[in-house]
Amino acid sequence: MANLTKRDLVIAISNETGLIQSDVFNVIQRTLDHITDALAKGENVELRNFGVFEVRLTRSRVGRNPNQPDVDVPIPSRATVKFKAGKIMRQRVLLRTDELKAVSADDEASE
Repeated sequence: MANLTKRDLVIAISNETGLIQSDVFNVIQRTLDHITDALAKGENVELRNFGVFEVRLTRSRVGRNPNQPDVDVPIPSRATVKFKAGKIMRQRVLLRTDELKAVSADDEASE
């Protein structure tokens, strides 16, 4: 599966709107900067029909180094970003369920 990059977004939006790619890039970059700044301040970012980004604190836990399994490594709690998909996104992604099941079954059969 291919990834959609920021560059891909810039090109697609530029082609669809006729705007100059550098202008589209600036708008996308500023949007991402504002989202990042809001999350860094502890604010949730809600984009209707897309989803909600929120900062959550993970619990501290004990991990293990695979190279030294007898040594416990404390992993401190930390702030992480959680994304919850909006209704429209969930519905559209849900349509891929059967396709992903088929790919998963093919992978298991080839092992």
